[in-house]
Amino acid sequence: MTYTPELPAVPGSLAFVRNVDTAPAYWWLDILWVVLADGADTGGRYSLMHETLPKGAGAPPHKHTWSDEHFYMVEGEITFLVGEDIKVAHRGDFVFVPRNTRHAFRVDSETAVFLNGYTPAGLELAVIENAMPAPERVIPPKGATPPPGLTAEQYRRYGMDNTPGPNPFAADAHPGGAA
Repeated sequence: MTYTPELPAVPGSLAFVRNVDTAPAYWWLDILWVVLADGADTGGRYSLMHETLPKGAGAPPHKHTWSDEHFYMVEGEITFLVGEDIKVAHRGDFVFVPRNTRHAFRVDSETAVFLNGYTPAGLELAVIENAMPAPERVIPPKGATPPPGLTAEQYRRYGMDNTPGPNPFAADAHPGGAA
């Protein structure tokens, strides 16, 4: 087992409690994103978002160049591509994707809810900077969210790389996508 006990303490007094019903919420890519912790909250160590997605939503193959990503399934079913492996995750499952690992996913159930985290923080800024504030805490109506198009410079700034290769979910692709 590897761990890093020598990480310095987070500066200042950053202890907090945030609730999914009151935390900042956004609509983007036909997904409801609730930011439970961002880099400012955690001294840059990690971020955590609560996401609610409709059937067919997901992300095309990509990788994160400087963050590890994890998903904790609260409800629903999602098929993940992680490296070359296809995995199906259900309520209670935890999925870990190390940085620089090609991955993608697709929601198979009518809706899915998961906690999505990044270590270190940073990718949550893609949502905060490009999404619209959610007028209500529901999956946004089709077409109500800003278009997903990010520039190549934005992808680099958020530590993302859209990787070439086959997309096993292309036939079922949702017009949105998620990080």
